[in-house]
Amino acid sequence: MSTSGMVAVLERALALKAAALHGPAEPTLRGKKLGLLYESEGLPDAALFGRAALRLGAHVAYVRSSLSGHSAPLEVTNTARLLGRLYDAVECQGMLPALVQRIEAEAGVPVYCDLASPSHPTAVLAMRLGAGGDPDEDRCLVVQAVLLTTIA
Repeated sequence: MSTSGMVAVLERALALKAAALHGPAEPTLRGKKLGLLYESEGLPDAALFGRAALRLGAHVAYVRSSLSGHSAPLEVTNTARLLGRLYDAVECQGMLPALVQRIEAEAGVPVYCDLASPSHPTAVLAMRLGAGGDPDEDRCLVVQAVLLTTIA
């Protein structure tokens, strides 16, 4: 993410945080379908991503991935294109970055790699939302800001 992109996401997250003081987020992603690809169940990052998207009105489909770094190129291409037809965006969690890049190249929709992870650059942005806040809630707001910036 570029510096200007990070600034835009941070500004949007700050606006979402201020708006949250007055009630729940507007369902601006109503009608949007997001796919969440994961390799193993029970990841807290998946729950955070799902919560962020649901609060914005999106539908989230949890899809267990059978793709790996050893998957045939045609399998990755066909799967990515199918995901692009089914979803408005795709979050890949716990997958190799090179595999996520291959999916992104073919999907035709925004594809994120571990967007809700504490090791993603968005976690640094969440820390900049202000002291005293709930870290998970701040990460949720930054994920929402990314979704709104790239999908809406």
